[in-house]
Amino acid sequence: MPANHFEEFLADAVVPAKEPGLGLGRDELYGLYTSWCLIHKVRLQSPEELWEALKLKGIDPDSNNLSMTGPAAADYIIASAPDLV
Repeated sequence: MPANHFEEFLADAVVPAKEPGLGLGRDELYGLYTSWCLIHKVRLQSPEELWEALKLKGIDPDSNNLSMTGPAAADYIIASAPDLV
């Protein structure tokens, strides 16, 4: 995954969670990443590539303090629970 591609995803779609211990799980991270790629018309990478890129940035995909933000978060939430809209 190109460094700027991943850095843009992090800058646009995640922020530190307000409450410790409420980070995103793998399914949420990959779903958010998928939404971000679709919105930005960026080629989607595999989950394994995303996990490796996260680890290179010091982010544990299984234990982190990340929260969703921005248009990709809204897209992911709507796609995940269309009956709520």
